[in-house]
Amino acid sequence: MSTTAKILLTLLSLIYPLLWYYGRSQGWFYALAGLMMALWLGRAYLQSDRIQKCISLLVAAFFALTLLFRRPDSMYWYPVWVSGLMLFVFTLSLTQKQSAIERIARLQHPDLPPEGVVYTRRVTQIWCVFFLLNGSLAALLVLVEAYRLWALYTGIISYVLMGILLGGEYLYRKFVLKL
Repeated sequence: MSTTAKILLTLLSLIYPLLWYYGRSQGWFYALAGLMMALWLGRAYLQSDRIQKCISLLVAAFFALTLLFRRPDSMYWYPVWVSGLMLFVFTLSLTQKQSAIERIARLQHPDLPPEGVVYTRRVTQIWCVFFLLNGSLAALLVLVEAYRLWALYTGIISYVLMGILLGGEYLYRKFVLKL
């Protein structure tokens, strides 16, 4: 996938909740759903990793079905899908030799010591809990039709929480564990 397309998909995914919330009454349904579907299909096509390809195809299929059945209300479920898929990937990695966070850590530290492996597995478990709670709250907000809160939570608050989790883990690792 070209760098431009990756950046566009990342930016659109980040601002998606706000785009959808404020654009839904402007008739942005077909344009936004179609664009997201096309970007995820492009990502799937250019992905070499089988799991990443499947995830990209699943997300593209979500948008395709939303368009096919003309269900704008389904657009609220995208952040729930993303959290669910991230939960699946991170949980699945816990059954593998290397957890998701260990794979990321090994990019900088190929010779990760045994205590680092244990630590990264624990951090992967923490992210699993985060994705479970994040997706559950997003789903609850959709189910109770609290769309303004949904936009605020999925478009801003959840990113702040992710930043706090990332930053907190980094500070803990650097100043407490001194790794």
